[in-house]
Amino acid sequence: MNILRLMALPVVSILIFSGCQTTPQTPNKPVIDPSLPTVSGIKTLSDITEIGFEWKPNYNERVVGYYVYRSNPKEHSTKLHRIATIKDRYSSHFVDTKLTPQTQYFYRFSSFSAKNRESVPSEMVTVSTNKMIPSVAFLKAIVGLPNRVKIIWRPQEYPRVSAYLIERNDLSSTRWKQIAKVDGRLSAEYIDSGLKNDYLYKYRIRVKTYDGLISKPSQIVEAQTKPLPPMVENVRATTNLPKKIIISWDIDKKPDISFYKVYRTINPILFYSYYAKTKDTKFEDLVNDNGKTYYYKVTAVDTDGLESLRQSSPIAGSTLGIPGSVSITSIKQDGRSIMLTWNSSDNRAVSYNIIKEFNGKTQNITGLSSFSFQDKDVIPGVEYKYSVIAIDTYGLESEPSEPVVITMPKDK
Repeated sequence: MNILRLMALPVVSILIFSGCQTTPQTPNKPVIDPSLPTVSGIKTLSDITEIGFEWKPNYNERVVGYYVYRSNPKEHSTKLHRIATIKDRYSSHFVDTKLTPQTQYFYRFSSFSAKNRESVPSEMVTVSTNKMIPSVAFLKAIVGLPNRVKIIWRPQEYPRVSAYLIERNDLSSTRWKQIAKVDGRLSAEYIDSGLKNDYLYKYRIRVKTYDGLISKPSQIVEAQTKPLPPMVENVRATTNLPKKIIISWDIDKKPDISFYKVYRTINPILFYSYYAKTKDTKFEDLVNDNGKTYYYKVTAVDTDGLESLRQSSPIAGSTLGIPGSVSITSIKQDGRSIMLTWNSSDNRAVSYNIIKEFNGKTQNITGLSSFSFQDKDVIPGVEYKYSVIAIDTYGLESEPSEPVVITMPKDK
């Protein structure tokens, strides 16, 4: 077999003839027998961590097998150590495995007899392992994604690549951590999810081969996750509307705001429950109570579902309370009618109603606009009780005033 034929051998042939290798023996001091045939015609084929050898077999009946000697690159010398014994003179191939990539080694071969005599060593063979395969040549990180970073790369051209090892550094330490293994040489992306918002991460990739070799790391790329939307500002709530509270806030100029979420509670120190969402910059909370107070916080949610922080302090809003009660200032009769006067402490009142009770009956007198009323519909000798209610522009009624009682005199 000539050198061209040897160099054309596929890597798989190296694995086949590696079966010629046996467990290395600890040699005694060699005893040289010059009459034994010297190993010759040695050819080599290098891989990353393996070197294959072929030589011209010798079928001399005195030859039992072959010894293989190799240098140790850690010793930085050409001193050789026996690393293998091949106990078959018909063998003509050997593979030295588990070597260091891109490293020079020195070898000699000798034949040996049944009495462990050795031939004169072969010529020194100098051979180097191949360079380790590089990592990916192109790596890019996609920035500004919500809670995640997407990295893409150009697939390795080396056909024995089986996977890509993704490593990350989150700036909180100097150590790199493997976070994922992406199988397949043609794979070209990885999405790292569940990350912090508005946080900077670093990434690099190592390439792994089918035989377990791992490359040095690739270039380092950085990526920052998308920040949360800015906090909603200038939240306001009404306190002067009947049966409702309108919450409003300044418009957010960030273009990807999708909607706003409103949170509400009855007590500012209690838990705020999610109450409503709106695409507008205001929300109308319909409340079927007068003078009811609620506390609010508002957040913005963007198109990726990221939600802004809530305000540190809530805004209080309340429905309009009922008008203040009326005070009756006088009641008198002139024998034919009863005259009532009153005043109101609440300037919201626009009209007044009077509750008139007599003889077990109740009569409502409505729509009074002044602070007095003359009741001419009275019966002599009957007791009358009056209360006054104030009405505001929204129709909210005050509590009835303290009642006053008067009896009409009997006819003489």
